[in-house]
Amino acid sequence: MYDLRDIKIIDTDTHVVEPPDLWTSRVSTKKWGDLVPHVRWDEDRGDEAWFVSGTRMSAVGAPAMAGWHEYPPACPPRFVDTDPRSWDPGKRLTLMDDYGIHAQILYPNVAVFSSKTLQANGDNELQIECIKAYNDYLTEWAEFAPGRYIPVGILPFWDMEATLAEVERVAAAGHKGLVFTQNPAAFGLPVLTDPYWDRLWASAQEKKLPINFHIASGEVDLSGFGHASNGTAANYGMMGISFFMDNARTLSQLIFGGICDRFPELKFVSVESGIGWMPFALEGMDWQWRNSGVHKEHPNYELLPSEYFKRQIYGCFWFEQDSARSAIDQLGADNILYETDYPHPTSMSPGPASDAVRPDDYLRRNFSHLSEADARKILHDNAAALYNLY
Repeated sequence: MYDLRDIKIIDTDTHVVEPPDLWTSRVSTKKWGDLVPHVRWDEDRGDEAWFVSGTRMSAVGAPAMAGWHEYPPACPPRFVDTDPRSWDPGKRLTLMDDYGIHAQILYPNVAVFSSKTLQANGDNELQIECIKAYNDYLTEWAEFAPGRYIPVGILPFWDMEATLAEVERVAAAGHKGLVFTQNPAAFGLPVLTDPYWDRLWASAQEKKLPINFHIASGEVDLSGFGHASNGTAANYGMMGISFFMDNARTLSQLIFGGICDRFPELKFVSVESGIGWMPFALEGMDWQWRNSGVHKEHPNYELLPSEYFKRQIYGCFWFEQDSARSAIDQLGADNILYETDYPHPTSMSPGPASDAVRPDDYLRRNFSHLSEADARKILHDNAAALYNLY
């Protein structure tokens, strides 16, 4: 029997909690004033929050929930109340060693979940400066432990020329992937399947940078999920599961929209959305492909949706048990990645207000049946190849 400790586990979705001075220390407040994202106390909500001008984006402590003693959406009220391991690279390494995690793919919080506010903030020059400032911050954070911290860059996707320039810049800085919105149409931009985006796909393919579709890549707002009478906790849970399932639409667009066909070497990752639903989604796509005559309409499409998936698309799991085991049995191990989502509310980080267990315990309890070859693929090899970490 193999030992998990002998596998250099790559955690494919974690988050660095942004320090309050991330943007104010890098973008001129003399020039832009309070349009630069900054943190201040919100008297109405009773917590520290990110603001641009007078617009609140999100609570500072919202993404730093690992080990916190209250259920979400309650969270640490101040940055000083958050666990330093969520933002200190040295302390994070100690936790990774304890959990048996070798490397982490690093994602943002504010720059993904409040991207609609950032997009509407000031003029285009400021918006682009904010994106570059974040990417520079993440580059420097990752340099604390090269090979263990893996940055993936965000993009000013509302400006194609600036996006292409930022792809060049982050690739040169050592970023190993790109983060892109699931639904650009929500920002008043062309839909995901529009050939408008082909220049981005081509650049990413040429540089071997996978496109990562993280859930909730826009404003996160509880008000759209259930009536207030349902209760805050119920609405929050409803929001989370809804976000997980949204990536099914993303996968169908990548395949039915011909993106996978036109860019056969480009890889895509469905991030923080689980894998249990994927066998059904792929079987449904294959059925609709044939039953709707897509193969007749597009005779140039040489593969079925399930085959495009196997060639180019990956899914990540973290808390699932039966559904993940079933998905791996049906799909095989080649397109599966493991994540912990640290330090988000759903992360595999035990605490008084969480059902989570330690990542190493979770893996031993639920996936000890995997062959050593499959375990190594899921926990290391797939991610290492995908993100060019060899």
